[in-house]
Amino acid sequence: MLLMTENRGYTVDQLCERVGISRRNLYYYIDFFRQAGFVVEKRGAAYSLDKSSPFFARLFPAVHFTEDEAIALRRLIDRAGADSLQLRHLRRKLDRLYDLRILDDVELREQAGRNVSVLYEAIKQKNKVVLHNYSSPHSNTVASRVVEPFALMGGNEEVRCYEVSTGMNKTFKVARMERVEMLLDPWEHEAEHRQMFTDIFMFSGEELLPVELRLDRLAYSLLTEEYPRSAAYITPDGDRRWLLRMGVCSYMGIGRFVLGLFENVEVLGGEGFAAYMEGKRRLMCGPCAAAGKPVPAAAGA
Repeated sequence: MLLMTENRGYTVDQLCERVGISRRNLYYYIDFFRQAGFVVEKRGAAYSLDKSSPFFARLFPAVHFTEDEAIALRRLIDRAGADSLQLRHLRRKLDRLYDLRILDDVELREQAGRNVSVLYEAIKQKNKVVLHNYSSPHSNTVASRVVEPFALMGGNEEVRCYEVSTGMNKTFKVARMERVEMLLDPWEHEAEHRQMFTDIFMFSGEELLPVELRLDRLAYSLLTEEYPRSAAYITPDGDRRWLLRMGVCSYMGIGRFVLGLFENVEVLGGEGFAAYMEGKRRLMCGPCAAAGKPVPAAAGA
């Protein structure tokens, strides 16, 4: 557990070597972590335990700093200047426990820290801000924007705002802002603020669409390994069956998973997803019939 919560990922072979156990025993530990409610992340060949797991969520506030507190401490240490043994030890300790690679550039981290502080105050006071010289790769422009910020996201690397000039909710990258200025003008469009959600399949949207599935062991194992965040939405359902109840921003990600395992997944709801899967089944029927192959049954049938 200590190795898997460090600020890096170890491969299966590295974990086995460090702990001195077989691959089989290591997989038993990983399965146990999942069953105990921990979120096991797999990025490439590396495994780690997500600090958002319920156990850590209760433990960390008591014994750990928040990421904002860790960033503030790193900035204070850097400003201290003196490179004593104690300061080097503190830097290593913070870097091991928290993802502070964004702070490699001193000038960048200082400006980003100031921008986040202004955005935080503006959200708290419900005031508008000016994002001075915001660089947008989509429109290939650099322009100042007046916005109503209402949610910091992604470890404070992004902010969700209502842009006054376009009347649209947008997500802005803090690193692309030259400077943030808080105005004395209060929000005027709070009723139009829309949060942005990102589902476990990395699709984003302003609305979550309900989905309910029954999984067999193969589907359950593949889903939790490929998408560790799914574990928070899964509950046991009798012998060797699990229920998945969650919201998604698009049916594309979950639909791709179900189509790849249609014999291992039963669609229980919601109505929109059932209709989406029926549409996919109908699209598959034409080529199957033309080739003289059996037509696949509807998911959940």
